[in-house]
Amino acid sequence: MKLVKVVLLLVMVCGALAVHAQSSAELKRQRAKLNSELDDLNREYQATVQNKRASLKQLNLLKEQITLRENKITTINSEVRLLDNQISQNTNTVHSLQGQLEQLKQQYAAMIVFAYHNQSAYNKLMFVFASKDFNQAYKRLKYLQQFGDYRQRQAESIQGTQKDLHVKINQLDRTKNEKSSLLHEEENEKETLGKQQNEQVAVVNDLSKQQGQLKQQQREALAQRRRLDRQIAATIRQEIENARREAEARARAEAARQAALAAERAKAENRPAATVAAAAKPKPVERKSDSEVLTATPEAAKLSNDFLGNRGRLPWPVANGIVTQNFGTYYMEGIQMDNQGIDIKTGSGASVRAVFDGEVRKVANISGSYLLIIEHGEYFTVYSNLQSVSVARGQKVSTRQTVGTAGTDPSTGETSIGFELHKGKAAVNPKSWLAAQ
Repeated sequence: MKLVKVVLLLVMVCGALAVHAQSSAELKRQRAKLNSELDDLNREYQATVQNKRASLKQLNLLKEQITLRENKITTINSEVRLLDNQISQNTNTVHSLQGQLEQLKQQYAAMIVFAYHNQSAYNKLMFVFASKDFNQAYKRLKYLQQFGDYRQRQAESIQGTQKDLHVKINQLDRTKNEKSSLLHEEENEKETLGKQQNEQVAVVNDLSKQQGQLKQQQREALAQRRRLDRQIAATIRQEIENARREAEARARAEAARQAALAAERAKAENRPAATVAAAAKPKPVERKSDSEVLTATPEAAKLSNDFLGNRGRLPWPVANGIVTQNFGTYYMEGIQMDNQGIDIKTGSGASVRAVFDGEVRKVANISGSYLLIIEHGEYFTVYSNLQSVSVARGQKVSTRQTVGTAGTDPSTGETSIGFELHKGKAAVNPKSWLAAQ
């Protein structure tokens, strides 16, 4: 029973360590990703320091670095907590194995003493021959054999427990070293974070001297975004109305066909002229919802369902990128900005890809950059701030097909695109639809 308890304890510990390993591996992956993003941002930030015209971008990059560094510190804290749990589990296991080893050694020592006192072959034979009958002699002989086997098993148990104990002690040492390394890394990150926060204050103070110019830049950016939003809304509205007219035309044609058939049947049955005339009058077409008209055909309905079925698995519109502005309302230097999608920073000349099969519904040049809208049944994806496009209106595109290149701001050298997702006329947060990076 004691051996069974030890086995069960080891199984439970191994299970706990397996869960820990999965969580720890995920946290390490997140930390590595944050390190890569921080390195990219730091290189870009050092480049902006040399360009006074990029002061606003310098502030934005500092904010991004601070956010990522805070996320990294949070990730490190989570890793440390997991390591603390592992250290506690390994310590308990070591103590349990040490206690079990001591108990096994005591039992084995007692057996050795007993065997020493009964090592004579004469005593063993007398023990067997003193039996009342053959059955008892057989049982005594088996007992002596089992006692010898048990001694062997006890010796093997001691060796196995010693080996497990050595492994657990080594694991405990490695875990403590890993925790020490993480704590040291966390201290370095906190120190760097403090420096960047101070640097942010200095940049803000410097920018405050240019407040009038920056306000004007932000007003221009706001006006640009509003023009873009109006263009997107108008395009989607127009596409829905086009789909509605087509759906209603099909419905009227079907109603007229059904009315003609009904009139023919009434006439064949020699019904009164008034009945025939009433039957020949088509039924009025009901006005359908936006969702119904966008999925009125089997092809559109399937495309819409397929798009919905890939929620959380859609590829990113660029192969490599970082979200610099999330969906929703935010404030830039005191001016309220409403982002109906996400802004993704990427590399210069990066290809922009369709995230799903669909049909191009809009290609437009707005203030020097291109806007592209693709329909996927009931859904629309929007790609803005493109330097160039390689598709045209009415063209069908496939998932991951290149549709253009990302635009670069000549004054700052920053390359980014806007990506939006609309369900009918309503903008939804596209981030939850994209696959995890």
